[in-house]
Amino acid sequence: MSNIAAAGTFRLAGRTVNRLGYGAMQLAGPGVFGPLRDHATGIKVLREAVANGVNHIDTSDFYGPHLTNQLIREALHPYPEDLVIVTKVGAKRGADGSVHPAMSREEITQAVHDNLRNLGVDALEVVNMRSMLRDHVPAEGSIEEPLTVLADLQRQGLIRHIGLSHVTPAQVAEGRGITEIVGVQNLYNLVQRGDDPLIESLARDQIPYIPYFPLGGFSPLQSSRLSDVAQRLGAAPMQVALAWLLRRSPNILLIPGTSSLAHLRENLAAAALDLPDSAIAELDLIGQGA
Repeated sequence: MSNIAAAGTFRLAGRTVNRLGYGAMQLAGPGVFGPLRDHATGIKVLREAVANGVNHIDTSDFYGPHLTNQLIREALHPYPEDLVIVTKVGAKRGADGSVHPAMSREEITQAVHDNLRNLGVDALEVVNMRSMLRDHVPAEGSIEEPLTVLADLQRQGLIRHIGLSHVTPAQVAEGRGITEIVGVQNLYNLVQRGDDPLIESLARDQIPYIPYFPLGGFSPLQSSRLSDVAQRLGAAPMQVALAWLLRRSPNILLIPGTSSLAHLRENLAAAALDLPDSAIAELDLIGQGA
């Protein structure tokens, strides 16, 4: 059994979670669309993750769509008391697998009800509002309208906590003026480090920062420097990349995803990987383009 407790804990939505969690995006078919090819292994991955101490799972009902949440329900319901499931709204899938903004009152409300139904819960623990003002990078613009809808649904008891995803620092500030924000989920990893100042700002207020694509996502991280450090430590490069994130800031919560049991075990083992300061200094150079 992996000792993910070695990575420490942090508070998320008023709950204490292990800093190494699990992202469910890869529990759908290619392009996060359609069913997972190996359904039985997907069930095993979820159950093994939880059995090894994962108590923070990130998902969305537009993965699949619907199928990933249904898989989570099949594998884990009734859910362990300490499990925090974080989902997100703000996007929808076309019949061809394309992704489109879904930020109107009606679309946000429907997405919340879809998540409730497919996860099999009466209230969603955390819902991230994913800004879809631009696809690939966060774009400035007000998020007041969709966030106000989520706040209304929170008052109705359908949502307990609200977070943000794919947002700029200005949007984080705007969101915190509308409702309590319990986490920010943005693109960040060893190479893509544009959110360094935001991470520091959130850390001061004890707000979790959850990097998506911590290993590069659809284009896995590749760096000769990363490979060299990993070889010296006797670890896999992706383990080193995760361990670096855990050292980066105590408010970072990781959600690496996989549909493979072998990769799950490799990811979880990164919690106990001790990076010496010399390795940290060398890895930091990657984000500086060195």
